[in-house]
Amino acid sequence: MKCSGDFSLLRDTQGDGYWYLATPYSKYPAGIHDAFMLASKAAMEFIRQGIRVYSPIAHTHPIAIFGRHDPCDHKTWLALDRPFMNGAVGLVIVKMQSWEESAGIKMEIEEFKTVGKPIYYFECEI
Repeated sequence: MKCSGDFSLLRDTQGDGYWYLATPYSKYPAGIHDAFMLASKAAMEFIRQGIRVYSPIAHTHPIAIFGRHDPCDHKTWLALDRPFMNGAVGLVIVKMQSWEESAGIKMEIEEFKTVGKPIYYFECEI
């Protein structure tokens, strides 16, 4: 996966922190497993660029699947993700297919806007 955007800006402003990496999941047209794989690939691309990221999808999808919990239980995952949003330097949105329809990404955008943290958008080629 190759992503385009201003990686240097993210590196220069992350300090000792991390960025919260938003990607679509439950409404991803190819399904949640493909959404998980692409979120993981995107996270690795940012890591390769020297950007520390927390990807809620890459982190929680295997926990849900192997822990036999509903991967689309937004109440559970939002409670888990909120402290990570609070601790993040800002939000990075990967503009994958269906990202604009994602209720989760809309909520994440609102959370980050409310506290005045930066939001950046990246295009990633699959």
